[in-house]
Amino acid sequence: MADDPGYPIPEHEEERLAALEHYRVLDTPHDESFDRITRLASRILETPIALMTLVDSSRQWFKSRVGIDMDETAREHAFCAHAICGHEVMQVPDALEDPRFRDNPLVTGGPEIRFYAGAPLTTRDGLNLGALCVIDRVPRTITEEQAAILEDLAQLAMDEIELRYAGLKMMEEIAERRRLEEEMRRLSQTDDLTGVANRRHFLAQGERELRRARRYGRPIAALMVDIDRFKAINDTHGHAAGDAVLRGMGRVLRATLREIDIIGRLGGEEFAAVLPETGRVGALDAAERVRAAVEGMAVPFERKELRCTVSVGVALAAGADGEMLDQLLQWADSALYAAKAGGRNKVVAVDE
Repeated sequence: MADDPGYPIPEHEEERLAALEHYRVLDTPHDESFDRITRLASRILETPIALMTLVDSSRQWFKSRVGIDMDETAREHAFCAHAICGHEVMQVPDALEDPRFRDNPLVTGGPEIRFYAGAPLTTRDGLNLGALCVIDRVPRTITEEQAAILEDLAQLAMDEIELRYAGLKMMEEIAERRRLEEEMRRLSQTDDLTGVANRRHFLAQGERELRRARRYGRPIAALMVDIDRFKAINDTHGHAAGDAVLRGMGRVLRATLREIDIIGRLGGEEFAAVLPETGRVGALDAAERVRAAVEGMAVPFERKELRCTVSVGVALAAGADGEMLDQLLQWADSALYAAKAGGRNKVVAVDE
């Protein structure tokens, strides 16, 4: 037989504790909305102490308190642990005359409870989370009308708990909706395999940046990057190996280029980048960094390391009215083919 815990156990105790956890109100900061209710209970019923308690598995915690300087007590000493076993106001006219409480340290010592009346805080499912109670240091009783007032105040407290929980859920749902919208936006703009911008998003962002550069007379450059002999990787090691190399390319490009640079996968093994605020020297330097980083990249795949090189074409915007991104990329693509023709693993600028 299980040991006596020293307090009564309500019916459906596991469900009750689950409901208490569900509302997420335990150990939350004191709140004026609840304090207002306990102050009303103290004033209307003319008691020096009023508490809104929540009865946890081993303690009663005070969400709101008037006239007492503690935040919780052990459940075995809690009058409210008895009040939650019923659905009406529980009264203890004189705790010293009640065999359940006469030896209770809250009676024999501070706060010297003699009178107690508690109305359960009942959920819509009929589970009692705690109680709204009033306490006096002298024996007394309350009338039926006063008990009804205490029940109404307890219902107001429970309504406030329900309202706070509904507000919390609404905020969480809004946050989750925003997260999903952001994730959908990211997925619609990102190449799944490499993590860089997909073709459509890259072209839109690059065109916007080119217009800005033209409007303010700022330099801007473009790179076209193509993996050398990529078909041989697929033919020799399989498409999974090719995908691993493409993922490595995405990582290298993001790590090598600047945060303000716009990086995209145009298709297959072909990548591009738009470099704002970049002239010829900066563009060539960026292209060489990319080339060298890829040459030094080792992609683990099935107990071996895959290696590759890239050819890079560089083009600078001419700054002419009406100049479009596709023109700039065509120039960079011409330089890329020159790099391929010149032996691969090279950087070539369009004017070279």
